[in-house]
Amino acid sequence: MSTQGHEHRDDAGSRMGMWLFLFTELILFGGLFIVYAVYRYQHGEAFHLAARELDTFVGTVNTLILLTSSLTVALSIVAVRQGKRGLAVMLVGMTILLAGAFLVNKYFEWGHKFALGIFPGSPELLKRSSGEILYFGLYFVMTGLHALHVIIGMVILTVVGIMTARGTVSASSYVKLEVGGLYWHLVDVIWIFLFPLFYLLH
Repeated sequence: MSTQGHEHRDDAGSRMGMWLFLFTELILFGGLFIVYAVYRYQHGEAFHLAARELDTFVGTVNTLILLTSSLTVALSIVAVRQGKRGLAVMLVGMTILLAGAFLVNKYFEWGHKFALGIFPGSPELLKRSSGEILYFGLYFVMTGLHALHVIIGMVILTVVGIMTARGTVSASSYVKLEVGGLYWHLVDVIWIFLFPLFYLLH
């Protein structure tokens, strides 16, 4: 009985720890969103011109990919709670594959910008207005930081996926998968804000 109580305390501690971590991440990105808003107010026309150079279709595809990945990770938690370990592992694997697809799209998108000479500090970008320089600086910093979080999320999901396959994560002890899912939902929420700011608000 005491062992079960100890496990419940550990589970509550893990959840609380993740929520606190997510809060600090929201503060980080919230600060960047405020910086974006200030510069957009100061350089509205330049931001408008620069935004037109981003591929809205690619951004939309990546949004759909991440929304689908949020669904698959949520379903994996449902599956493991129902004792369907194989299905849970498969759904975690699908989430990781979708995350990889997101990064591949981002790689080609960034690669295209680099091919055009549009990246922080490039001679081509420095020829442009200060507003456009700020826009692309924020674009690379914020989407790059988000991509880093995607990679971290993939590592976390890989670890909990292996733990699920081995039975460490099960119907009676699934908090590790739940915490991994919370982190992944944060990654998706951040992108839901980044997508309209850079791709839609022309």
